[in-house]
Amino acid sequence: MYRTALPQLSDEVFLTDSGLETDLIFHGGFDLPEFAAFVLVDDTRGTAALDAYFRRHADIAAQHGCGVILEAPTWRASRDWGSRIGYPEAELRRVNQDAVDLLSRVRGDYLSAASSPVVISGCMGPRADAYRPAASMGEDEAEDYHAEQIDILAGTDVDLVHAMTITYPAEAIGIASAG
Repeated sequence: MYRTALPQLSDEVFLTDSGLETDLIFHGGFDLPEFAAFVLVDDTRGTAALDAYFRRHADIAAQHGCGVILEAPTWRASRDWGSRIGYPEAELRRVNQDAVDLLSRVRGDYLSAASSPVVISGCMGPRADAYRPAASMGEDEAEDYHAEQIDILAGTDVDLVHAMTITYPAEAIGIASAG
């Protein structure tokens, strides 16, 4: 919807969500394997919790007349993290898509009720544990690795893709090059 003209680049105020995994663990009582929220799209209670979390943020934005950026629960939905918790490649594609579909439904409900933009962001994380990287990738390897998830997210309703918790330059450069 906003891929060619991101509204948050204007002078309008935008709200983002506020620490999904931490909220789900400490306020929702969820046990997230490897801190991966994407697993909740395969669980009825989890999907309801994700929906409620994003709607709370959209409600606050609507009440204050500002835009909102909803970050897909896909931070750990990449090949290596998925493999650690038993998600093969085909399932990762589906959960990335399902996570964005959930946000698309939230956006659809708010666009008709509010005049402020609802931006969907595809969230990506580091290949390894950012706080204890065992090995680092070169730029080309990082580009190849992260291109998989970027390609999946590009085929959804995301308006942009962003990476979080990237702790060394070569991985960040590789992600930027893959986009």
